[in-house]
Amino acid sequence: MRATFVLGRIAGVRVGVHWSVLFIFGLIAFGLSEGRLPETYPGRAWVVYWAAGLLTAVVFFASLLAHELAHAVVARRNGVEVDDIVLWLLGGAARLRSEASSPGAELRIAGVGPLVSLLLGGLFALATWLLDLASVSRLVVEMAAWLAGINVLLAVFNALPAAPLDGGRLLRAFLWWRTGDRLRATAGATAAGRVFGWLLVVIGLVTFLRTGTFGGLWLALIGWFLITAATAEGRQAQLRGALAGVPVRDAMTPEPLTVPAATTVEDFLTGARYRYRHSAFPVTEDGAPVGLVTLDSVRKVPQAEAHAVRVRDVMVPLWQTTVVEPDSPLADLLPRMEPGAEHRVLVVDQGRLAGIVSLSDVSRTVAWLMDSDGRRAGP
Repeated sequence: MRATFVLGRIAGVRVGVHWSVLFIFGLIAFGLSEGRLPETYPGRAWVVYWAAGLLTAVVFFASLLAHELAHAVVARRNGVEVDDIVLWLLGGAARLRSEASSPGAELRIAGVGPLVSLLLGGLFALATWLLDLASVSRLVVEMAAWLAGINVLLAVFNALPAAPLDGGRLLRAFLWWRTGDRLRATAGATAAGRVFGWLLVVIGLVTFLRTGTFGGLWLALIGWFLITAATAEGRQAQLRGALAGVPVRDAMTPEPLTVPAATTVEDFLTGARYRYRHSAFPVTEDGAPVGLVTLDSVRKVPQAEAHAVRVRDVMVPLWQTTVVEPDSPLADLLPRMEPGAEHRVLVVDQGRLAGIVSLSDVSRTVAWLMDSDGRRAGP
């Protein structure tokens, strides 16, 4: 999940927001402003309810951010680098560059998120009590009470032993500790995630058919997300096992064709040297990589402007691309890769471009490894 726009850095971690956040943000604000708040304490102006609803939604997303930041900070303290945090439709996600080195580290990284949410729930509950004692507006008390309840619910839900929830990570840590096999532990956690996901789908659909409420469909959507995410996590774990010990240089396309940043879009599209079956090209300036340009992005430039627009104007800048070194573990790169030409990985060695990696390169490497293992295991 890539961020639509970046908010900045907190504790050294880049924080971004996906556009889908607008949907859930609006849903929460609308539900509070047009439902819970006026129903519980009627008689206020609509602008008061909407101001309270919007403020509560903002604080809720700040709570989600605190949850994910806790994961990120503890991960870094346990030797796991963090790419970024992205807030999106179903909450937030901290993208880790690698896996924990031990069951204990996994336990600490996974457990701190629900712990922070539970702590926030307790603090908001305390605030509710103190505000009530101080005879503050009942609307403000209700806002604090809602935030207390939603944070406790978030902690409990995330602690359920099913991947990709934090509880699934805790289950994996336990199974890893018991069996000594991280891949087997991951398989157990992802299986639990799929079972739990199907359970939510069934409950959600039955609820919707019986009551016709939107909540049933929302529950089914969460279940389907859990099934999809758990399945993807299981497959990724198998790939990581197959790629253990393989460096990026063994999968990359070495010395790829590059495009100077000053090249015009017109020259890029008509130049004979770029008439390859590639969908993305590294962009360089003075021999150093500065970004990545895709055919899709340059083709969006109007033909009348193609002679004046430079490749640097339409490229994905280097800071938005994934950059690794040739000797980096290929298995650690997997969680950071996504489909699409704009998500190609640039391999840089001491400031110079050494290669480029796509998901098809990884698939080809996995196929080669499996074929080699098959030949060795054959008669």
